Amino acid sequence: MFRNLVMFLVALAGIGLVVAGCSMALPDLAAELPTQATTAATEATATPSTEEESATSATADSDIGAPTSGGVIIRDGGPPPFDPFDWRTDFSIRSVEWSEILSGGPPKDGIPSIDDPQFESFEAAATWLTDRDPVILFAHNGVERAYPLSILIWHEIVNDVVGGKPVTVTFCPLCNASIVFDREFEGEILDFGTTGRLRKSDLIMYDRQTETWWQQFTGEAIIGEWTGGQLRFLPSQVISFADFVAEHPNGEVLARPTGRSARSYGRNPYVGYDSTAQPFLFTGKIDDRLPSVERVVGLTTPTTALAYPWTTVVAAQVIEDEFGGAPIVIFHKEGRASAMDTSTISEGRDIGTVGVFDRRLDGQTLTFSAVGDGLFTDAETGTTWNILGEAVDGSHVGESLTLVLHFDHFWFAWAAFFPETDVYAE
Repeated sequence: MFRNLVMFLVALAGIGLVVAGCSMALPDLAAELPTQATTAATEATATPSTEEESATSATADSDIGAPTSGGVIIRDGGPPPFDPFDWRTDFSIRSVEWSEILSGGPPKDGIPSIDDPQFESFEAAATWLTDRDPVILFAHNGVERAYPLSILIWHEIVNDVVGGKPVTVTFCPLCNASIVFDREFEGEILDFGTTGRLRKSDLIMYDRQTETWWQQFTGEAIIGEWTGGQLRFLPSQVISFADFVAEHPNGEVLARPTGRSARSYGRNPYVGYDSTAQPFLFTGKIDDRLPSVERVVGLTTPTTALAYPWTTVVAAQVIEDEFGGAPIVIFHKEGRASAMDTSTISEGRDIGTVGVFDRRLDGQTLTFSAVGDGLFTDAETGTTWNILGEAVDGSHVGESLTLVLHFDHFWFAWAAFFPETDVYAE
């Protein structure tokens, strides 16, 4: 149960290790860390702003459907309500109140990002990953890579270059938020690290070029030089290792870091977290339309949001809908373990995999049904499709449906960042 996490953190504090995982830590552990990791909300209240302006004015070009949480830019010229001794951030500009930002315990980069990722074949990865292990799949320009949550749960950020594109692959365990961003912003390649801070229980990243603070959940810059800007989201999927191997046999798998940054890969420090009633370090009101840590399939436009309850998707296997003016389909397939359930990630309960796709292909809108074994068929052409939206049999073999930007997050976080979200009902 979640109590195991508390005992785990106490044990780590006792031997002087840093806890990874969305900056999570107990107050006792935080007390052992440098002054800058104290909780901003308890040290001071925000100084009233002296200048406000639209927070969208500096927003970079972003994908259709990229989520934004709004806000105004605050310029008050005052210092932050914590000791900024280790920061070059321009704290005079921000789009959030200081009271919203909490310490998670570890200091700046106390949760080490992976900045020189190494990759291995699936045969090598299979010596420590099982078929059910969850991995983030990202592919670009013919390069297909899998990033195991067994690694990301400890490091949260991987700065990588995939097929010539600089990307950052991120995972916040507390919000179950796996997101891939383009690292190129305003003509500059950014490298990201962890601040050791949380907002609405979500990871706050920073870039090492300007030390601007970025909200992982929305990709928005919230404190510093780039405040009001937004990173570009890149579509990805969280799938099982078995599905990655089956569909991308020549793909690459992130290898476990070695040396001082090595962790207990394959272990889950958040035992029972995805069945807890009260998310850790979340001080907001929980929207009671769904259980707090029910997973949702989230879709957004710049102005709207829609959540599909995971339980509804699992029961239906196929959901056809329209969102943002486009006909979409959601597939579900069994076989992927929850990373936030049991102490060994691969033994977590089966939550399965989802894929969200545009139903239009070659000028035709397709209608789908599940045919078993994680496969789907369309009524119009009789083609068989897999969970990655790839045609594996029939007249469209070799073609793929267009992957729609979507999110697999915990409900409490989704509703906290998008309080006006609708919830899908059949």
